[in-house]
Amino acid sequence: MQQRWPSNLRIVRHGESSGNVAREAADAAGLGRIDIAERDVDVPLSARGEEQAQALGEWFARMPAEERPDVVLTSPYVRARRTAEIVREFGRLDIDVADFVIDERLREKEFGVLDRLTRRGIQEEFPDQAEFRRLLGKFYHRPPAGESWCDVILRLRSALDTVSLHHCGRRVMIVSHQVVVLCLRYLLENMTEEQILAIDREADVANCSVTEYAYNPDIGKIGGMELRRYNFVAPLREAGAPVTADPDENVASR
Repeated sequence: MQQRWPSNLRIVRHGESSGNVAREAADAAGLGRIDIAERDVDVPLSARGEEQAQALGEWFARMPAEERPDVVLTSPYVRARRTAEIVREFGRLDIDVADFVIDERLREKEFGVLDRLTRRGIQEEFPDQAEFRRLLGKFYHRPPAGESWCDVILRLRSALDTVSLHHCGRRVMIVSHQVVVLCLRYLLENMTEEQILAIDREADVANCSVTEYAYNPDIGKIGGMELRRYNFVAPLREAGAPVTADPDENVASR
């Protein structure tokens, strides 16, 4: 049976963004709204986020060339694209222009009317949505003009089909966002809602952390992807870069 998966798949959350920093400041001040000037898609990395991406790139550079990613797929959001570019530069990744792909299906979960609101802001401005989320849970709750986790999973099913079709046998790195990292785990490991939300409750997905899968021909009848690492931040610690993470709430920029 022909292999249908990459030989190696690494899923990276983008480095810390200026939106993450602004959200922390709003929470600390007890504010309902987060002070971000840009569109969510345009929110850049913070200085710490740039440092984290460089540290991850240097970790790749210490690997043999034949183990480094040779395909990069990234969310179109500036913070993810910039992370991917820094990792490519400092990781000495030999990647053709055609193999550095911006894919809108890897974008951040869309928060709709709740964007730029803290938890307090949601409760003050949209108490009905706060109650809907409590009743439905984050997996199914879709805020007005936004997405549920299920909506994200729907577009990621298509993205994984593309990976399988065009990049089988390659070493692929995906650079995206916290919810996307978790939803890809849900798909690749055939999880239930309860299983993925239990993982989500254990710890936040750290900025520039690596979730890694390797192809295993013994999984099922046609082979599959086997989890090797999750939320791996050793490259940051080795380089002395700060480890940061934000909780996954329907607020602000991830």
